[in-house]
Amino acid sequence: MAWQAADPATVAKRLGEDEVHLWRLPYRPAQRRAPLLALLAAYLQCPAEAIVLREGEYGRPSLMPPQALDFNWSHSGQQALVAIARGIALGVDLERIRPRPSAMDIARRYFAADELAWLETVDDPAARELAFLRLWTSKEAVLKAHGRGIAFGLDRLSIDLRPAQPRLRRLEDENAAQWQLHAVPIGDGYLGALAWRGPARTLRAHLLADAPG
Repeated sequence: MAWQAADPATVAKRLGEDEVHLWRLPYRPAQRRAPLLALLAAYLQCPAEAIVLREGEYGRPSLMPPQALDFNWSHSGQQALVAIARGIALGVDLERIRPRPSAMDIARRYFAADELAWLETVDDPAARELAFLRLWTSKEAVLKAHGRGIAFGLDRLSIDLRPAQPRLRRLEDENAAQWQLHAVPIGDGYLGALAWRGPARTLRAHLLADAPG
């Protein structure tokens, strides 16, 4: 996946029904949702001030009134990741890579048994923390797309990291085979993940060099 600098207004016109558009952009806390709203405005062809977002029962934001266009976003450190598509519910997660000394304690308390067992086979502490973060971002992405978020329970789904791409092995009360899950290569000390329920789609990765501040 190659990130290409692009103009949102131009890219938005090319959003296909079988595509997911990913945007990587700078993030500063003072901006709050301004960069997200600017991107959505390009796709909706309206001023950013006209966009109304609502948060569902479990905190997932969506457009009001409901539309075929769906989005999800995540930010960590100085980066943000936005996914946009039509006709599917998306989930993305972005995390900055940093030391996480409590990673295994969290895994023992909240992860599925098979995930914990696999993590315990990773001998190198740094590699184990990175594997933990890959699991975490994958689980977050799935649960955001699912709509319930972490409140659903991190142990009610299981991720397999052994393939080249992460694979959803189990999701309680769902057919895991119907889900798409992708690692999103961010670089620069970040990890990302993207998920949705439905057929495979083409991913288009775009880089926004500047964001409204």
